[in-house]
Parts: sequence; structure tokens; C-alpha cells
Amino acid sequence: MAKERIDEDLDLDNVGVIREIYDDSNANEHFAQELERMLEEKRDVILIEPTKIGDEAAKWIRFGNFLHKGAVVSGACCLLCPLLLPGRVAMVHYPLGFMSGACAMLYGISWQSDPCCKYQVDLDGRVMSRLRVERLTTASPLVLVRRDDRVRKYLHNTVSGLAILYTAVKAYEWWNGS
Repeated sequence: MAKERIDEDLDLDNVGVIREIYDDSNANEHFAQELERMLEEKRDVILIEPTKIGDEAAKWIRFGNFLHKGAVVSGACCLLCPLLLPGRVAMVHYPLGFMSGACAMLYGISWQSDPCCKYQVDLDGRVMSRLRVERLTTASPLVLVRRDDRVRKYLHNTVSGLAILYTAVKAYEWWNGS
């Protein structure tokens, strides 16, 4: 239901298309520059026809999603393990807290400032089916959709911060024999 509302908020006139037209030997560089320009222009939808640049963009987005999910899941497990697991088994929270912090830090350093972090790949084709784009050179371009990621960043920073804090307190207690 929320996904439908987000899709309705898209400005389908603010669409950028990177066409797969090879004018010279530097075409791939031109495609990459065109993608960077459209990301900085904050287009609502970006269609990428060239397979190579589309695959690279999709991989980079998956990497950011992996870091985000790694931070949230490992942080949540770190916080829940002591409640769900008895005794010494609960010490598994140490590596989980470290992993959550590492994922959040790597996300913050390498991904958060990248304009590509505001985009997700349209996997179900709902956005593409609503577009009126003529003269595409490929039947299945990669479709990037701009999303508001403030809640997502707040979630993973909060969960990771709590997991790191909890792990630090437990390590301090363990070190002092409390």
C-alpha cells in the first residue's frame, strides 16, 4: 500500500533516459557521465539502456542495500540475543554489535554521500509500465526510481548506535568483572 502511494508521488515527467547509442570509442564514459548528471539533477526516474552501466549501477545499489540491511539485522540481533538466548550463549552479541557498527560506518563513509543511494531498482516493472517513453533502443532498460531514504537512514543509524552502545557497555562490564 505504501509502495503504491510512493509511486503515485513520482513526477513521471522528470524522467531521464540514457540511450544506448555508440557514437565513438568513448561511449561508455559518456554513458557514465550522463548517469552522474541525471543523479545530480535528482531525476525521479532514470532509464538506463546500456547493459554495462546499468549492471554497474544495480550492483552499487545492491551493495548499499546490503550494508543497510547488514547494519539493521545484525544490530537488532545484537540487541535481542541476550533476551532470547540463555547464559553465555548470549555473548554472540559482541560480533553482532561489531558487525552492525562496521556496516553502518562503511555505509556512512562509502555510500551515504553518493547520489545513487537515493535510488532503488524498479524490479516489478510498475513504474516502467506507467512511462510513455518512445524510441527506446532496448526492450528492458534498467529503471532507477528515486526514493526518500531519511527513515531508512534513521533506522539503521539508531539500531547500529544502540547495538554499539550496548556492546561497549557489556565489554566494559566484562572487563571490570561486573
